[in-house]
Amino acid sequence: MAATPPRTPFLGLLSWPERQAVARALRTETVGGLVLLAAAVVALVWANTPLGTAYTTIRDFHFGIPALGLDLSVGHWTSDGLLTVFFLVAGIELKRELVVGSLRTPATAALPVIAAVCGMAVPAAFYAVTVAAGGGSMDGWAVPMATDIAFALAVLAVMSTHLPTALRAFLLTLAVVDDLGAILIIALFFTSDLNYWALAGALAGLIVFYVLQQRRVRGWWWYVPLGVVIWALLYDGGIHATVAGVAMGLILRTVRDRDEEKSPAERTGHLLHPLSAGVCVPLFALFAAGVSVSGDALGKVFTTPEPLGVIAGLVAGKILGIFAGTYLAARFTRARLNPDLAWADVLALATLAGIGFTVALLIGELAFPGTAVGEHVKAAVLIASLAAALLAALLLRRRNTVYRRLYEEESLDADADGIPDIYQSDTPTLTAARPQDEQAD
Repeated sequence: MAATPPRTPFLGLLSWPERQAVARALRTETVGGLVLLAAAVVALVWANTPLGTAYTTIRDFHFGIPALGLDLSVGHWTSDGLLTVFFLVAGIELKRELVVGSLRTPATAALPVIAAVCGMAVPAAFYAVTVAAGGGSMDGWAVPMATDIAFALAVLAVMSTHLPTALRAFLLTLAVVDDLGAILIIALFFTSDLNYWALAGALAGLIVFYVLQQRRVRGWWWYVPLGVVIWALLYDGGIHATVAGVAMGLILRTVRDRDEEKSPAERTGHLLHPLSAGVCVPLFALFAAGVSVSGDALGKVFTTPEPLGVIAGLVAGKILGIFAGTYLAARFTRARLNPDLAWADVLALATLAGIGFTVALLIGELAFPGTAVGEHVKAAVLIASLAAALLAALLLRRRNTVYRRLYEEESLDADADGIPDIYQSDTPTLTAARPQDEQAD
């Protein structure tokens, strides 16, 4: 009888190249998350003081080019314009995961993708059940589906936890798949008055973008004007303009040529990631998170079906969806949980994924534009994210002694050569992860 193949480790040691890539992404996201957290606090304080009128006036101030259909408020410029940079970076990260990361093969992609899909479907179901029971609107079903990786990492930074890289990478992968799901939902379900000529122009622009990439044409002066035109055409076409960011991110080449130090996707991500995390997303939060936190407003959050559905989805739905999806995927595949970790760690991670700030606020604006229910849904997103953060902090702090030991083991560099000693071991299971095996991607 043939020997049974060894089970694939889940949440085990990352390869050295993958760990380096994850560390770079998480470092920027963590700093950006702290700025995002500060922006949300400023927005809440500003909107709930005597200066709240000034906040509303600035947020609703319009400017642009009316002849081109681009006369938008400051709030809309941040959500439709600045968030395009965020989704461009998300598209680049998704492409990297698909080409050289954890989603490049069905075997490695199955578990995080199943977990992420369950982590989107179950919260939407929780919202639907809650709203159906209360006789509310189903329009906000997609609000509790997204995970905000920057906010989650900011929570980890504030807690000063030593979460192992594999757990952080799994959280990042969940967020990347969530972002893809969110943009598909925005593109498919939040469109209005489609202008097919404008959409045809945007498609032609994307084809030109692709051809320029394939012909190795370099120079920002080609891509920036073209990207702005694609963005404007998609906006006028009736599709949310942030879709342009993801589309261009997916088109950018991730595999570098022999004469390139970095691929176009790497170079663009390196330039735009700090801008996205440190400026674009915090500015969006500044003009999206300014909701009333008066007693009456908070009462509406807990007595109105739509915000209640958002809270149930982000807190209970995310935990159940991600944990159950991960556990069942591991049971029915060859994945074996890292023996140094426990399923309690996956539960804590699922709880942390209930922080659904940026994209949840965006979808809330699209689902309930300019309505009182929309403001209550925004408040629900903030409350649910805070609740998920506090609960995750309790669960993670309980295990921080284990995390610290694992973090120190995987970071030990006794010979000070810049490469952790664990990657220079002769242990067979680590051979494939050694840095000298890295190939040009």
